[in-house]
Amino acid sequence: MIYTEIAVVAVLFALILDSVFLRTRLISKKVFWVSYSIILPFQLITNWWLTSRNIVMYSDQAIIGVRIASAPAEDLLFGFALVLSTMAFWIYWGRRGIGLTK
Repeated sequence: MIYTEIAVVAVLFALILDSVFLRTRLISKKVFWVSYSIILPFQLITNWWLTSRNIVMYSDQAIIGVRIASAPAEDLLFGFALVLSTMAFWIYWGRRGIGLTK
């Protein structure tokens, strides 16, 4: 179940990044959960498309076996970690004026 373990570590890393290192604390804000609820259906559609057509395949020994929209549940963990980390960095860098043109 290596894929499962990596997915859990990714979520833990994103949570620590958000709350400890970047201090954006997005998981405690409604705006994050609203944004995530908009992104999640598109992730499910994309996961379904890729896995139902065998474009992306997973070894049964690497996952827990629970599938959502034909993709492993672990994909939702990775998606959550990616969205949280990306949004946290966006806010962190935005507060410091990084990436803004003058």
